[in-house]
Amino acid sequence: MLLDLSEEHKEHLAFLPKVDSAVVAEFGRIAVEFLRRGSNPKIYEGAARKLSVSSDTVQHGVEGLIYLLTESSKLMISELDFQDSVFILGFPEELNKLLLQLYLDNRKEIRTILSELAPDLPSYHSLEWRLDVQLASRSLRQQIKPSVTIKLHLNQNGDHNTQVLQTDPATLLHLVQQLEQALEEMKTNHCRRVVRNIK
Repeated sequence: MLLDLSEEHKEHLAFLPKVDSAVVAEFGRIAVEFLRRGSNPKIYEGAARKLSVSSDTVQHGVEGLIYLLTESSKLMISELDFQDSVFILGFPEELNKLLLQLYLDNRKEIRTILSELAPDLPSYHSLEWRLDVQLASRSLRQQIKPSVTIKLHLNQNGDHNTQVLQTDPATLLHLVQQLEQALEEMKTNHCRRVVRNIK
């Protein structure tokens, strides 16, 4: 699977062949550090002074490298696919090897960082439900007004959370149909490929 790089990312990465391989290696270190601790404009300014270019150029170069490494790590692309993806950029062979080594050295750590950045969503624990039917009221002697009350128990970060929801059976039936349709959609080849690439 090849990476699909936009023209903007290609422009950002176009700065890399203009600098020494040691600088590219340093940019790789800065990119991984950026993922760990966040952006630091002082690093860009210091590198820009040493290279006699604008800090925006350095920042774009590092951000292009971050995108290349994170997307490659996210998709867990093979060495060959990574080389083919970088080959399209038209870089010299030495730079391609350096980028490949950066990817191979850092992909596990980048995947770990990305998994820690993912939001921790609540997970299902249990469900209680009750069906209530109102048969009459003072104004209407004969009526049938059903409602379903759902108590949803969730887990998040070891804490138990409860949500109470109430709806009518028609809305609940529609919700069930939509969820069944989504489950059927997950069985298609396209969805399987997407899920496989996310993992």
